[in-house]
Amino acid sequence: MADTDTVRRRKPESKTPATNEPGHDTASATEDSDVEEIIRPGFPPHSESRNGGKKKKAPKRRIEDEDESNPWLLDILRVISFLFLASCGLSYLISNGESFFWGMSHPPNYLQLEWWKSQLRGPIYLTPAELAAFDGTDESKPIYLAINGTIYDVSANRRTYGPGGSYHVFAGVDASRAYVTGCFAEDRTPDMRGVEEMFLPLDDPAVDNKYWTPEELKQLKRKEMEEALKKVNDALKHWANFFGKSKKYRFVGYVKRDKDWLKKEPVPKLCEAAGRGRTPRSPPEEEKKKH
Repeated sequence: MADTDTVRRRKPESKTPATNEPGHDTASATEDSDVEEIIRPGFPPHSESRNGGKKKKAPKRRIEDEDESNPWLLDILRVISFLFLASCGLSYLISNGESFFWGMSHPPNYLQLEWWKSQLRGPIYLTPAELAAFDGTDESKPIYLAINGTIYDVSANRRTYGPGGSYHVFAGVDASRAYVTGCFAEDRTPDMRGVEEMFLPLDDPAVDNKYWTPEELKQLKRKEMEEALKKVNDALKHWANFFGKSKKYRFVGYVKRDKDWLKKEPVPKLCEAAGRGRTPRSPPEEEKKKH
């Protein structure tokens, strides 16, 4: 009597006949070759037992298992991809479309290490002699120039301000006067006294006494002086703003001088090139035509 806990299953034909010989009944041969396989509880089927009791996994299932076994690898790849794309986008915005990879010709100050160092240490104060050491001759040092007492780092344009450059005369010195007069070689000084003369008309007694009384001429000259001083101030302010608002150059500090240093210096003469632009005072009729 069969065990009530066993299950009977038909076992497929293990071997197919090589040929259909005459007189051989294929159906009965197949039927005779079928053997009942007894599967007892707790034992794997015959197909599983031949594989050592291990069930072969489908390819899709294997991939899913591999993914589940290393989820952190995918997470890392996702984070790296996100950071890369975010960096490219931020670079594009900050550089105004110049670069996706932070390859800007003139990166903003907050992306420069020297700028952060200067913020932490604060402005530096250099005497004229100390400032002269930063004229670009020593390549290990930055190039500084000063205008109106304020020092800027112009190392980003070493070809222009370094030795042999077209504006090397401004390096290592406060040459405020030269920025207004245009006399680079003669006026490498911050002394602005007398620069206003380049904007004043020349006196011509024959014409002046003919058209103005002494009092009128006095008031006229006072007005001319005010306008000339304003032109000097505007010209100097223009160049001070040029360096102060530049994305290429960096503020460093201030020139340190004695309070009465001007009293110790003679008043500079107006350079020849700046004096050539002066013309005699025009008569009132001609002044009206000009306006």
